[in-house]
Amino acid sequence: MLGVSLLDQIRNAEIRRRTRVTDIAQRVAEVAGHIARRTDGRWGLKVLEWRPRTGKRSVGLPPTRWTDDIRRVAGNRWRQVAQDRALWNSLQKTYVQQWTSIG
Repeated sequence: MLGVSLLDQIRNAEIRRRTRVTDIAQRVAEVAGHIARRTDGRWGLKVLEWRPRTGKRSVGLPPTRWTDDIRRVAGNRWRQVAQDRALWNSLQKTYVQQWTSIG
């Protein structure tokens, strides 16, 4: 335990630094580019695009996918953008900033 409570008002970045836990937005940005560059037909890209369709649709907005957030930063052609590692790495920072500003 860290011995931290909400009253301490410690930022998430500081807690991640202390616990050495990777920010999920950073990890998704890294992995999504790697998965998009694969050409061997593995299921990783399908998981990024997957939307569960069991039973009736719930009321309200449709569930968001990881790729919905990625498309906001990299555009609809994000899979082609991911082929250029330098460009993808520059977009990772933008993605992480956009994602962490939401939550």
